[in-house]
Amino acid sequence: MEIILDVFNYILAAILVGVAITWILLIKSMWISFRDSPFLDKFEARPHPKPKVSVILPARNEEGFIEKCLASLLDQDYENYEIIAIDDRSEDRTAEIIKKMAEKNSKIIYVLADPKPENWMGKNWACFEGFKRSTGEMLLFTDADTKHSKNMISLSVTHLLSDNLDALTVIPKMICLDKWTKITLPMLSTFLHTRFSAIRVNDPSKKTGYFFGSFFIIKRKTYESVGTHEGVKGEIVEDGALGKKVKESGHNMKMVRGEHLIEAVWARDWSTLWHALKRLMIPLYLQNKNIAVGIFVAVLFLLFMPFPILAYSAIFANLSESFSVLFVVSIITVSLLYVAAIIEVKKGLSLGLRHAILGPIGSFIIVIGFAAGILQAKSNTAVMWRGRTYSMVDQIQNSISL
Repeated sequence: MEIILDVFNYILAAILVGVAITWILLIKSMWISFRDSPFLDKFEARPHPKPKVSVILPARNEEGFIEKCLASLLDQDYENYEIIAIDDRSEDRTAEIIKKMAEKNSKIIYVLADPKPENWMGKNWACFEGFKRSTGEMLLFTDADTKHSKNMISLSVTHLLSDNLDALTVIPKMICLDKWTKITLPMLSTFLHTRFSAIRVNDPSKKTGYFFGSFFIIKRKTYESVGTHEGVKGEIVEDGALGKKVKESGHNMKMVRGEHLIEAVWARDWSTLWHALKRLMIPLYLQNKNIAVGIFVAVLFLLFMPFPILAYSAIFANLSESFSVLFVVSIITVSLLYVAAIIEVKKGLSLGLRHAILGPIGSFIIVIGFAAGILQAKSNTAVMWRGRTYSMVDQIQNSISL
């Protein structure tokens, strides 16, 4: 029995060595991402025209956020722009707020979206409805729960044209409104600095393309050439899917940091956090079940298993050498995980140290959220978002490359 237990412990130790090495690579990637990612307001400006910009702002049940968002968009120092505010059949006061603000300022154009067609995701349809009403040479897509600094439009236009880009997306400051998101997002965000970092997106040799839905500006002809939102109508992560199409089509796109210039709410409460986590895993599962399950197992061991393994090895550390070895490896692995979380809360999310310390709880939430995404991917209620329920049966998802 002791031999079997020793073999089991050494296998766990070997797995954790691999996890520790992975975390070292992730931390290195995070550091490089924070150090080398370009900023929206740091570039060599060149003379350029001032094309008309159509801000496309989809909104469904956003009465708590839409007014502040529109106010920040109206306060821009850029002159040649319009705001297409689309009410996606809201069930609250969203439409009333938009209409009232539109009456006071002609820059705001209120649009009531037509009923959503079958096989369309709601936000994707609302964006497409806004595009059909737009008249600008540039299209700036943003979300209703964002807040923009006064020079966001002028900076993004100047940056895009000065660098001869077709599309530009900005990394926002992620705002966490509830305690669950504050302890979960630090653990999740560590992966954004690897797979979807600005370093990878801006590297022409990499296939990675991604848009932050909270802010991306794109030339109208580029948007049309990749099929508009109609080409990603059934995608759950439509911003990622559209960014991927732009990159794969050979267009010149760039991702820049702008945490000091734009704020975006990532999740508002437990419910939106839970469904946001499911939305991250469902596209992977619908593309390839086996790879998705493999990714889930990897996330399980990267984010959560080091903690219970540490507890297990600590309790029996004095029983045998295998337990002692496992205990030491567990401490190293957990320490690396905490280092990554601390870097993220301090340099990325501007949260308190306590939110990194509570990382094990956040890791557990991510794991069960991903598991729920896998288990419910084929159900008729796979995704619930802004008061709508979606079945993903027979839906093809291409937002993330496996």
